[in-house]
Amino acid sequence: MKIKFLGAAQEVTGSKHLLMINGKRILLDCGMYQGKGMETDAMNRDLGFNPSEIDYLILSHAHIDHSGLIPYIYKEGFRGTVYTTSATRDLCAIMLADCGKIQEHDTHTHNKKRQKQGLPPVTPIYTLKDAHACMSCFVGIPYEKKFRIDENVSIQFINSGHLLGSAVTMIYIQEKDREIAVAYTGDIGRPVNRILKAPQVFPQADLLITESTYGNRLHAETEDAEKKLLEVIHQTCVQKKGKLIIPSFSVGRTQEIVYSLNNFYNAGKLPKIEVFVDSPLSVNATQIFRMHPECFNGDILKVMQTDPDPFGFGSLTYVETQDDSKKLNNWNKPCIIISASGMMEAGRVKHHLANSISDPKNTVLAVGYCSPRTLGAKILRGEKEVSIFGTRYKVNADVERIDSFSGHGDYAEMLSYLTRSQNPAKNKVTFVVHGELEAQEFYRERLVEKGFEHVKIPARGDEFDF
Repeated sequence: MKIKFLGAAQEVTGSKHLLMINGKRILLDCGMYQGKGMETDAMNRDLGFNPSEIDYLILSHAHIDHSGLIPYIYKEGFRGTVYTTSATRDLCAIMLADCGKIQEHDTHTHNKKRQKQGLPPVTPIYTLKDAHACMSCFVGIPYEKKFRIDENVSIQFINSGHLLGSAVTMIYIQEKDREIAVAYTGDIGRPVNRILKAPQVFPQADLLITESTYGNRLHAETEDAEKKLLEVIHQTCVQKKGKLIIPSFSVGRTQEIVYSLNNFYNAGKLPKIEVFVDSPLSVNATQIFRMHPECFNGDILKVMQTDPDPFGFGSLTYVETQDDSKKLNNWNKPCIIISASGMMEAGRVKHHLANSISDPKNTVLAVGYCSPRTLGAKILRGEKEVSIFGTRYKVNADVERIDSFSGHGDYAEMLSYLTRSQNPAKNKVTFVVHGELEAQEFYRERLVEKGFEHVKIPARGDEFDF
């Protein structure tokens, strides 16, 4: 068996890992690179493999940095099967379509500029049509069910607690006279999540591939996060009478924020202000969350006994149309606007930032990870002026951050999860992926301290025999 690392290697996006087993090719995730400026398009087109040669694709979860290039490889000839959980399949149906629409829109805008410069047009990585077409390859499998995909390979999905439908993938491989168990964690959630069940212990593996997004950081306590959220709301909307802009990923993070606000509302703690979720994808994703209560933890199920819709309350409006989104620019009352994307690189949130970031009455609240080269990272680093849509804006608004809304476990939480699941002495090798190199090196030392002896940090293109 061979494994080749084609993405999310010493970085946090573009997750792609290729297993070559008995003449078969199995791809773990097929994620899109994000937040790398002009390099992003070229990196996404440079797959490092021939899509038509991939037999199976095993998808850990629906986030675009793990799933976003599935329509592209379909366009380029992939006709294998995509195995994932049912909730992930449902989310991919809307998320990949949304990504296809964005590709078309961005390319159309870019080609207008190229035409003025006398340059030939470029094509989108893929289209909405490609996104719809690739869904015919998806097969949803329940958690914990061991499922044979061919005569030598079986897979099993174990809840990883990171996102609705997210999973650790166990891959059981019969090769000649030996059986190999591979565990691919995808992204690991937190032990306490506002909505989802905690990550579930997964079976012993010979080969472990695990993430390291927060490999050198610790989160604040969840209770502290909700307390700070309420404080920021009061400071911005009550004391300063301004707008609170919360850039948030449409799927997962937005639902967590809305659920917290819903609980504040029910407890009479939320000020009498309007709350807007300005993202069509968030609206659709919230509907899919409502369809999968089997993924919910006991706390939210208890809330649902008296509040049947934990993602809706009296002062909350889901904004769908572009015209209604534009009207928020002229909204002069205190309010909360939750809008995608979380890294502030795309989507309607950029318009809200352009409209709000120079006014000291307002606040920008980051609630998740931002890659180092993204607009979100620049704002969080304290840059006094940023470029949005080619125009320079002074950053006069307050900038706040709450990391513990992140769907990723910190290094202590990930170590606890791995050591509860695995006997490190039985792991023959551990590969650390999906993290910046500095975080990975710190995390590797912590893994070694816990008894994981053979820990490697692969670079993009590295190949290993096992």
